[in-house]
Amino acid sequence: MCRFLVGLIALGLGAPISGAVDGPPPLKREFRGVWVATVSNIDWPSKPGLPAEKQKAELLAILDKAVELKLNAVIFQVRPMADSLYESKLEPWSEYLTGSLGKSPGYDPLAFVVEEAHKRGLELHAWFNPYRARHPSAKSPAPADHITKTRPDLAKPYGTHFWMNPTNTEVQDRSVAVVLDVVKRYDIDGIHIDDYFYPYKEKGTDGKIIAFPDDDTWEVYQKAGGKLNRDDWRRDAVNTFVQRMYTETKKAKPWVKVGISPFGVWRPGYPTGIAGLDQFADLYADAKLWLNEGWVDYFTPQLYWPIAQEKQSFPKLLNWWAGENTKNRHLWPGLYTSRVTGLEKGWPSKEVADQIAITRKQKNTDGTIHFSMKALVRNSGGVADELKKTYSEPALVPETPWLAQGKPPVKPEVTRDTIDGKPVLRVKAGAGTRFVVVRTLTGDAWTTSVHGLAADGTAILPIAEKTRVMVSILDRTERASEVMEVK
Repeated sequence: MCRFLVGLIALGLGAPISGAVDGPPPLKREFRGVWVATVSNIDWPSKPGLPAEKQKAELLAILDKAVELKLNAVIFQVRPMADSLYESKLEPWSEYLTGSLGKSPGYDPLAFVVEEAHKRGLELHAWFNPYRARHPSAKSPAPADHITKTRPDLAKPYGTHFWMNPTNTEVQDRSVAVVLDVVKRYDIDGIHIDDYFYPYKEKGTDGKIIAFPDDDTWEVYQKAGGKLNRDDWRRDAVNTFVQRMYTETKKAKPWVKVGISPFGVWRPGYPTGIAGLDQFADLYADAKLWLNEGWVDYFTPQLYWPIAQEKQSFPKLLNWWAGENTKNRHLWPGLYTSRVTGLEKGWPSKEVADQIAITRKQKNTDGTIHFSMKALVRNSGGVADELKKTYSEPALVPETPWLAQGKPPVKPEVTRDTIDGKPVLRVKAGAGTRFVVVRTLTGDAWTTSVHGLAADGTAILPIAEKTRVMVSILDRTERASEVMEVK
């Protein structure tokens, strides 16, 4: 075995090497995420009831496509409707896996996708719906251990859905417990909730808006002498949950990022000229407060409108949210990439590229998240081809310095070796590390690859023979070690 380590080359990734020969160009820091929706089998699996190996193959194809497009994070939906896409003692298996709510698929999809995403250098965030108990697309009967059966007082019919009551402390306890169960048992990089707090209002057969069924907790609150009006009381309950989810996640694992993706408009008129749904009044979601208070590590308003749509202007809304980011959290807007369909009523693929260009120019905005994966896998309307041009070079997830603990990771131990006659790198990193970044020079061109580290901080990576190699390590908050050249 050949064992050569050259000491400190430079601080930071891609910094030039001192001496006659330059090192690789600096690597960009930009969050490039994609939602993988499991509700109604939007993105995965393609249909319920597939054999486990077929489901796994589809997941691997999704991850491989993400790597091909130079994305660096996957937001994977694990709780669509008080169910689970992982082994859980708290809630039954999702019917979107097998076709039957409560039936095991024969493996743990979350454990599988976390491991495979990390192998490929991708962050994996677990996406939860905190209050939805049953979706209109559900077809199988609810088993005896589903919340609609065990606690019908907590999960009541609302229009075409069943919905948990956000003002009930038992609902809050349950949803927090579900999130923390995943945080503690799985090596995820983040947790994520979207825009479903109180439900979007539904109408009955008479055309009138259906009142949300929280009379029971409202009466208890009033009898106890509560002072808030009903709308503020509802918002206060959602605020309490958001703050609690953030605080308790940090107690469990400080490095796990907490992200929220609310509806893109806070209130009509903010900023001037903006119109549309009032999430503050209709969903009882004070998303501006959560950002102002820093109850998130990243914030992803769903800016699902084209740039030229003045009443929901993408650049105006993005700039307004950036102005509300008083705690300097990550601002990664959500893009409606699936609107690129190749059909007359769809968006041109350049719309998405132009929105990314706007985010890159917006101060304190360092990434985007695409809804959703299916459009990228299918290359709908050429959107994947457009992203290949937009994401022409790899990028690393931005650092999250307010979550960092202790010193940055130390430089790795790296050696060249051969296995079965093929050259490899052996990498050994310290505790608390996540990825190894390998940059290689072939001819006059540098290439970059990101790989996961095993639980013991090691990795064995294939490498071209007689090529110049630079290696660095990232910890769980994406801080980089010193860059090492391996000779």
